[in-house]
Amino acid sequence: MLISLLLCATIAPTALEGEFIFPPNELHNHSSSIVETRDGDLIAAWFHGTGERWADDVLVQGARKRAGASTWSEPFLMANTPDIPDCNPVLFIDADDVLWLFWIAVQDNQWGGSLLKYRTSTDYQGDGPPIWDWQDVIHTRPLALEEQFLQVIDDGIETYGNILESFIPDIKEQVQELRERAQIKLHQRLGWMPRCQPIILADGQMMLGLYSDVFNCSLAAFTNDSGETWRYSEPIMDPDATMLGNIQPSFAQRKNGEIVAFMRDNGLPKQVRFSVSQDNGMTWGPVFITGISNSGSSVHVQALRSGNWALVCNDTMFGRHQLTVYLSDDEGMSWNWSRIIEEADKDKGSFSYPTIIQAQDDALHVTYSYRREEVEGSTIKHVRFMEDWITSEE
Repeated sequence: MLISLLLCATIAPTALEGEFIFPPNELHNHSSSIVETRDGDLIAAWFHGTGERWADDVLVQGARKRAGASTWSEPFLMANTPDIPDCNPVLFIDADDVLWLFWIAVQDNQWGGSLLKYRTSTDYQGDGPPIWDWQDVIHTRPLALEEQFLQVIDDGIETYGNILESFIPDIKEQVQELRERAQIKLHQRLGWMPRCQPIILADGQMMLGLYSDVFNCSLAAFTNDSGETWRYSEPIMDPDATMLGNIQPSFAQRKNGEIVAFMRDNGLPKQVRFSVSQDNGMTWGPVFITGISNSGSSVHVQALRSGNWALVCNDTMFGRHQLTVYLSDDEGMSWNWSRIIEEADKDKGSFSYPTIIQAQDDALHVTYSYRREEVEGSTIKHVRFMEDWITSEE
């Protein structure tokens, strides 16, 4: 408690403080996640290697920042499937103080060949990596994916085919190839990837967001027995084919029980997208746009203790050179406040794939991939601020 009070005193409402988790290096460091332990320590994870899909040396690293410390530990190994790229780590601590790590092992150097994995630990307070108690593969079987996806693309080619052919002459051949692939069970069940932290529903179920770069949509996975079994929602997919591309869902639940998925825009009109579920995430309504620009980069939402929601994203049409936090006082209906966390001139920096959490002292912590022209190499940056900082004009 004393540490929490001291931390609150040192983080003024108008202050943003931060540091690199490790010195920038020449390798690719990307897609970070962060949690706070019950003792106030922070643990972060990210993937690290020569590249993303084509390089087989990619692994998941982590680091720890002790409560009250000013620096992070040296990076340590969190997961490594030998000679296969490990990517997209997601950390989460549940109500029983179990630490979860979700990630993918990319079997064939293509996102569609990703195998979803997880491991858990109850012994993660010591120095170095957690001591893992359990590890397993999550076998994914989405509900009604084939039927809905085929209907969307068939309707899309009927409605927009002539227009698309003027831009993509072989669009109908591409669609036919995609139709054939969508009917193969292996393609339906592989390639589902995590990006954002799960939430715990009122009934105690864990709800994890997944997405596919093959089907260009999202869905939810659920477990109520600590990962022993999983079930899946119908895809978060708009009936209009032009709205395909809503991926990397981040969930928040409204007081009335509705669950909102905020998603990256992998197509047009390059705005953060959202969809609402009325039945605990099993089925989803249409996909809408928020009015917040998005250049095809991950977003993350966090419901705060104040009742407000915070959303972090790259709010640019092109590039990832600006990272901004937005604040909503009506559970994501509107976003009336925003403040830039990091920015650079276009093509002079990249600050992306954020994760935001609220700590026990109410401070907000964000980690994100960091690259800036005048800094040699890449790293993961961690910043912290209070909710008031977003609305402050200072």
